[in-house]
Amino acid sequence: MVQERADKFRGLIERAAKAVEDALEDYLSRDRAVPDTLHEAMFYSLRAGGKRLRPVTAILACTACGGTEQQALPAAAALEMIHTYSLIHDDLPAMDNDDMRRGRPTNHLVFGDGIAVLAGDALLTYAFNTLVRYVQPDFLARQLIIELSEAAGAAGMIGGQVADLQSHKTAHDLDNVNYIHRHKTALLFRAAARMGALCAEAKPGQVELLGEYGLKLGLAFQITDDLLDVTGSAEEMGKNTQKDAQAGKLTYPAVAGLEESQQQAQKLIDEAIAHLTEFGPHAEPLRRLARMITNRKS
Repeated sequence: MVQERADKFRGLIERAAKAVEDALEDYLSRDRAVPDTLHEAMFYSLRAGGKRLRPVTAILACTACGGTEQQALPAAAALEMIHTYSLIHDDLPAMDNDDMRRGRPTNHLVFGDGIAVLAGDALLTYAFNTLVRYVQPDFLARQLIIELSEAAGAAGMIGGQVADLQSHKTAHDLDNVNYIHRHKTALLFRAAARMGALCAEAKPGQVELLGEYGLKLGLAFQITDDLLDVTGSAEEMGKNTQKDAQAGKLTYPAVAGLEESQQQAQKLIDEAIAHLTEFGPHAEPLRRLARMITNRKS
């Protein structure tokens, strides 16, 4: 019975991820005016795989509130476009200077720095174009744009990236680590959960609860990511490991150690799950998703 439930959940996640990937192919293939090289660079990173956790979070939040996968798909696709753009830019020589992502050469190594920058820019703008074009009614599209732009913008993900880049100038303490984790990673997870709830026309209280779930999920995800950079292998991770320590990055394990980091990640997962009580069995996939975060190997 336990294995059967695990297999059912795995199948659900795989179907949701495939639906997002199909939507991305559909949305981005409609515009025939895009230069071939740019299109190729965008699809190179979008098709590289990945766990699709942010769009899957949006879909599961939507269904937890009584909505459908189809209702959440434009928002889910927009989230993945934003995430992929951020990875392309994050890997650039001016940022983290990585040469491997999702088990293949990074975008700028294949297409050059200039095209990589523009591919990221294109995905960023396509995300908001997707919400305007494919979400109805208009007021819902406006709500989703506000959620996504605030999470991904200067006071969100970009601000967190700035803090990360400048972390060598700041005190190596948990306050600064938490600031980076919240802004660079967790706010986009929060937006994903809230956007999914909004797509299902959830009550304001439900949107808030799922937002808190997403925030805790994102914080736990980033601590686990930091841990895997220390304990994981490049083969498992699909990217280079040990780079944070080599670059003197401000991470949870660097400040608190491995054991405390593992305990904090589990505490955050427990807190995330506690926010799902109101949703009963409809939120079971979200609970399983949360537990999966700290058990992952990549």
